[in-house]
Amino acid sequence: MLELKHISFNVSDDKGEKDILKDISLTVEDGKFLVITGPNGGGKSTLAKVIMGIEKPTGGQIIWNGQDITNLSITERAKLGIGYAFQHPPRFKGLSGRDLLSLAHGSTLPEDQCCMYLTQVGLCSKDYLNRQVDNSLSGGEIKRIEIATLMARDLSLAIYDEPEAGIDLWSFNMLVESFKGISKTRKESMIIISHQERIMKIADEIAVVADGYVKEIGPREDIFPKLMSEFDNSCTFR
Repeated sequence: MLELKHISFNVSDDKGEKDILKDISLTVEDGKFLVITGPNGGGKSTLAKVIMGIEKPTGGQIIWNGQDITNLSITERAKLGIGYAFQHPPRFKGLSGRDLLSLAHGSTLPEDQCCMYLTQVGLCSKDYLNRQVDNSLSGGEIKRIEIATLMARDLSLAIYDEPEAGIDLWSFNMLVESFKGISKTRKESMIIISHQERIMKIADEIAVVADGYVKEIGPREDIFPKLMSEFDNSCTFR
């Protein structure tokens, strides 16, 4: 179980200090799928980076399965079963899909297991098993391979930062199907930062983060209709 207790984060520049996160508290139960949504600049991606340890909070505590991990490094959190998928995943010239999956797993994976992970994210294994994970891949392809590497790690908590960013509609459809499959067949918890209606519709819970605060959090069936109603009202010409 993940617990965030009164998390704050600020940065300093020539104009002084700016508060990005302000007293954020929330809990993600084991096996739950949480979507964090809200307006651009509200602190969503920063919150994901704080959970992973990419950024260190200015205040508050991060508790993972009863352990305070607030000051642990990214590597230490990864060893505890926490994984992170970037909004713009890195590419690895010279590494094949099979190489990357084995590295993620921590040991050489048999070919049939590599094929299974690639197939689960909608990629034809024969086309991607030995293909380099480099600039020849599209945005959708690289993102699905990154999801496959997180699956190969057998995580307890997977964090995805706007997985829909910069990909085509067909690839987005495949991503949604991948997330559906993960949420139905695996026990890991998931946090996805997203604006997308189709991703929100398959979540267990939705948290709305705006202006550095959690404005609202609750079951999908309670929060999603409110969001759609607010959107409809904001698009009504008067």
